[in-house]
Amino acid sequence: MTSDFTVTMDQYLPLRDVVFNTLRRAILKGELKPGERLMEISLADRLGVSRTPIREALRKLEQEGLVVMIPRRGAQVADITEKDLNDVLEVRMALESLAIEKACKRMSEKDMEKLLAAAREFEKTTTEGDLVKLAEADVAFHEVLYQAAENVTLNQVLNNLREQIYRYRVEYLKDEEMRNQLVKEHGELCAAIKERDAEKAQEISFRHIENQRKGIIRSIQTEDNSGGNGK
Repeated sequence: MTSDFTVTMDQYLPLRDVVFNTLRRAILKGELKPGERLMEISLADRLGVSRTPIREALRKLEQEGLVVMIPRRGAQVADITEKDLNDVLEVRMALESLAIEKACKRMSEKDMEKLLAAAREFEKTTTEGDLVKLAEADVAFHEVLYQAAENVTLNQVLNNLREQIYRYRVEYLKDEEMRNQLVKEHGELCAAIKERDAEKAQEISFRHIENQRKGIIRSIQTEDNSGGNGK
């Protein structure tokens, strides 16, 4: 394990959460590679903690789909596969379409201001080069839209799906051209929703997600051709 990452202590968080956040960020940023084995003793030594918070963090990362447990081998970073990607984005596409339909009917002027502000913040963050921060800004933009739908159950399902999508967000944001495309699509989506044109907004959302899917698949295939672990 040669990845370069360290733990940053936070006096307000339990140690298990600090370890979880450290490992999660390392996976999302690619510091821990797909297929890389995660040895409890090695990680504990590296982060200067006992094996217990490492074990707890690995279980939680497994629940998020970022880590898989292999019989007789232990934990390893989950591969990014086309099948997993297609499955999760199909569900996201359906749920976001419903959220847009409801948001176009229920969104207040204050909600619209929040959506526009989130779009501007995403655009601003594209210049900073921090992929995890950029992914969080993308999440924040879509979260405003989901909240405006005013459907608690829909929001709960989308929140459960969000962690599974997060890793893919970081993957497609590596491409500068894709980042610029997302800025443009966020703007188009804001304009359609402001006009209360649900059909147009859904069409933009479909294209938005489909472009991401194609971009991530290109990235996966490039890694495969260069000897990476993705399938």
